[in-house]
Amino acid sequence: MRKPLLMLFLITCFSPIVNGQSLRTVQIYTDDRLLDLIKKNKHLSQVVIDECQLIPDIEARAVKAKMPSYQFLWGDMLAYGVCTKKDVQLGLYYMRLAANQGLPEGLEQLGRYYHIGKFLKVDTEQAIVFLKAAANSNNLAAQMRLADIYQQGYGSPLDYPMLYSQLHHSIIDNKTTNKKITKLLAALGDKMPERSVNEAKRLIY
Repeated sequence: MRKPLLMLFLITCFSPIVNGQSLRTVQIYTDDRLLDLIKKNKHLSQVVIDECQLIPDIEARAVKAKMPSYQFLWGDMLAYGVCTKKDVQLGLYYMRLAANQGLPEGLEQLGRYYHIGKFLKVDTEQAIVFLKAAANSNNLAAQMRLADIYQQGYGSPLDYPMLYSQLHHSIIDNKTTNKKITKLLAALGDKMPERSVNEAKRLIY
């Protein structure tokens, strides 16, 4: 018997049975695949779609291998109780580990949570710290939220030119986002001298 046929036989015969049905074999996500899921905010739903089969592998990559993408995923799973017992405090711990390693999505999420008071008390100044770090890593969601916060009177005018440049040169894939960014740029530009606006349009941070 050829090896591929043997492997197919083993998978078919020895796959776990749940409710009378064989679970399909699920491969652990590559780092690139997981980061793509995170950017599209589909990482938790994918774990559910995969019938929670990868929990031991996900936890091992987060806890033992200390991979930031998996720390983020495991933290989110814990915070929301997806395929594991809900533990918000431990979830935030792993999100912070991912953010401390510079994962833009981890930085953006913590900044967002501080801004809206999700799992954490509202702390706009702390939100700005995380969002600026994510924005500097070209995280568009962080850049847009930061522009909203600046529009409300927070932050330093010294930070406006960099954010203006980031948004001006951002890559946008849909009309709704494009309209939102256009409005944010107009509002941010109103807070800046015309010379600073023109310089920000020329520079790429």
